[in-house]
Amino acid sequence: MTAVDTRADAPSPTACEPVAYDFRRPTALAREQSRILELAFETFARQWGTQLTAKVRVRCRVELDQVRLQTYDDYTAALPALTTMVLLELPDEAPRAVIQFPVGAALTWIGHMLGATAEQAPDAERELTALEQNLVRRLMSDAVEDLRYSLGDLLNVAPVVRSLRFNAQFAQAAGPNEPMVVAAFTVTFGDRSCPATLALPSAVLLPQLGGSVPSVGADSGDLIAGALELVPLEVSVRLAPVPVRPAQILDLAVGDLISVSHPRTRPLDVAVDDRVLATAAVGSTGSRLACVIVTTEESDR
Repeated sequence: MTAVDTRADAPSPTACEPVAYDFRRPTALAREQSRILELAFETFARQWGTQLTAKVRVRCRVELDQVRLQTYDDYTAALPALTTMVLLELPDEAPRAVIQFPVGAALTWIGHMLGATAEQAPDAERELTALEQNLVRRLMSDAVEDLRYSLGDLLNVAPVVRSLRFNAQFAQAAGPNEPMVVAAFTVTFGDRSCPATLALPSAVLLPQLGGSVPSVGADSGDLIAGALELVPLEVSVRLAPVPVRPAQILDLAVGDLISVSHPRTRPLDVAVDDRVLATAAVGSTGSRLACVIVTTEESDR
């Protein structure tokens, strides 16, 4: 039985759009893991908003939108062509963490840090100069300290800001299939807002959550194939198809005969979803009809 929420304010069952599951990348977070991570990232969002307000001298607010598990390749593919990616080095870990936000937001924060007003906020989309990059590094170093405090025991290493990149395709923070825990935020500063993301290697976080690190290894195909072998299929045993004209079909009446050009000595076709997989001879088992497989050569018919 399925429980149905009948409250007036309950969301409609059709309001949630289904999300396609990619069997090539079987990565997902358990509900308990997601909840723990959401609480930690919500704490980071509050800390980051407070720190931004103090640094850029404009009221800022950071809200957590979503936590999901993605491969690094999928994560970067969804980012804009030009963006700010702050790469964080994790001691004893090859993959790096990433804090990402629009270049326009970085330029606005820098402008406020240097005394610009809201009317003087830059709208240009360009890579940051060396001086601007140093200011962003100082700004993000404080955010990284907030991240370490917010995650607590979930993050056993202390991230360090190492470099900035402005093209996601050339950042190379991790391998293409490296699973990353990605937190999506909305950052509001003054009367403007922008999306931001934080990506951490799952190998750093999930062990502390009591779960294994998902991977897309060589055995994934074997697991999927094993599961597919248990799916029930409809098998048909049939005579060879007979070509007929539409007029014959339209004029069919009770008592009409259709000639079947299937020789008595020829086995029947065994098909699955119109694909002939074998041939069989007519037989019986007890009081039931049955067929005996005589060949298993697949046909293109």
